Amino acid sequence: MFPSMPQDDPWDADASREIARSGGKRPPVGAYDDEPVEPERDSDDVEDDDEFEEIEVVPVRRQLSLAIAGFSALLAAGLILGAQTSAPDARLPYAIVLFGVQALYLIAWIMALRPPAAAVTAGVSGVVALVADYQAVTRAQPSLLPLVWVLLGGFVVAFVGQLFRAGDRARARDSWRATLAIVAGVVAYAVPIVLTRQESGTQTLVMCVAAAGVALLVARATDAIFPKPRIAAQVPRGATGVVAGAMLGTLAAAALGSVLVLPFTPAKGAVIGLIAVVAAHLVDLAVNFGQAGRRLAGDAPTFWVARHMQGPLGAFALIAPVAYALTHWYVG
Repeated sequence: MFPSMPQDDPWDADASREIARSGGKRPPVGAYDDEPVEPERDSDDVEDDDEFEEIEVVPVRRQLSLAIAGFSALLAAGLILGAQTSAPDARLPYAIVLFGVQALYLIAWIMALRPPAAAVTAGVSGVVALVADYQAVTRAQPSLLPLVWVLLGGFVVAFVGQLFRAGDRARARDSWRATLAIVAGVVAYAVPIVLTRQESGTQTLVMCVAAAGVALLVARATDAIFPKPRIAAQVPRGATGVVAGAMLGTLAAAALGSVLVLPFTPAKGAVIGLIAVVAAHLVDLAVNFGQAGRRLAGDAPTFWVARHMQGPLGAFALIAPVAYALTHWYVG
């Protein structure tokens, strides 16, 4: 009379009792299995774990850190000793010494940054270095403006030289900053000649170079002994050396300020030294991070000597215009 109802319950008795207690809701799948069900993991979490496992800690090589520290000290000593020979008949020998430093800077930064049309960029930068040194030595009134015009003209010529070939033209739009850094660096090493011809310029240059030299020497030497805490896993530098170098470099400039004649004082020396060591450390660390970025991007490493000279050479290139600015806007 009535349709027959199915006699077999699709769930077992335990499941039926659980449904009754939960208000008619079916238990989750696997609630009565012997093995627990693992929660599903988000794909982003899996990718984060893979990236975490792939982080490589670059070791700090003690002998290399000591070699860079020694090179920084020698470079600072050469710039300081050359600045003391500010007599008119000694400008040309100082310019020759600085041209050697410009050549080292050019080789190191060309090999590290690899701009498009590297041969053209190197040739133009070499000519720019000679013209900048000539302007700094021979002009009747020493000024920074002629060097600025040399910088702008050299950058334009180097950039135009990178536009002739299609492959270089495609890269030139993205690497103009590297070209500007190369040309500006070689011009910056002519600024010490201009400073030695101006009042208080030699003393300010000596204080800045001494502070930066002490800072880089102490920082690199400390990295060889105690490179901790690490600034970054991919950068073989320690924060202890950077802080210690900044403190001792500032102290060295303050000590020089106490023995130089007016208008220098220990307080002015400390301010000048602090600005110099901050500028030097910023360039040196920026070079380290740039090298780490290129290594992570898979770029082929450059010649190791050029790669490790790049930081100190770039730091002292920035110190020269910093000393010029301090001479005219702070000391004067």
